[in-house]
Amino acid sequence: MNGRKVSEAVVRRLPRYYRRLELLKRKGVERISSSELAQQMNLNPSQVRQDLNCFGGFGQQGYGYHVSTLFDEIANILGLTQQYKLVIVGAGNIGQALVQYEGFRQQGFMVVALFDVNEKIVGSEIAGLPVLHVDELKQFIEENNVDIGIIAARRSAAQDIADTMADAGIRGIWNFVPTDVTADVPLENVHLSDSMLVLSYRLNEQGEK
Repeated sequence: MNGRKVSEAVVRRLPRYYRRLELLKRKGVERISSSELAQQMNLNPSQVRQDLNCFGGFGQQGYGYHVSTLFDEIANILGLTQQYKLVIVGAGNIGQALVQYEGFRQQGFMVVALFDVNEKIVGSEIAGLPVLHVDELKQFIEENNVDIGIIAARRSAAQDIADTMADAGIRGIWNFVPTDVTADVPLENVHLSDSMLVLSYRLNEQGEK
């Protein structure tokens, strides 16, 4: 990465590049200029070039970007050339929706178990995966070399779960509980309602019909 620290804003745009390039590949597009890519992504060409130059550039003057090559490079930067083991704590609506999301498996994210405290579902299976008691979480992570822990449990339990995951050696945490948690590992706090609130703001800006 040219020895430079990549800004958070650039990192947040990487999945957008990945999705756009994947779409272009499916359409059979072989090459694209920074101007064309910028137009499709509602960015400006200099921003696209600056973003990609953080990782080496990949383009050729007068040619642009080779779509398939750039897609592979972005996938590699995002770590999508390897597989990750995931566990989900919270086997309710969000947990069940996540475990059945086909996109995870396609990109190498493999859920291996769910955890809960509800005795009615502990010991059962969801999408062919075991639902274990949360008391077994630390041992399971340690014994199975789990990479990522997903928190979809009660708000009051979120920080304790994050602490348990980190203590067990988890590499990263994805938190869906509507409260921020902290940990000494890479962590993403996902607030599902935030996008809806932004949409509400934009509707409010337009004024009433």
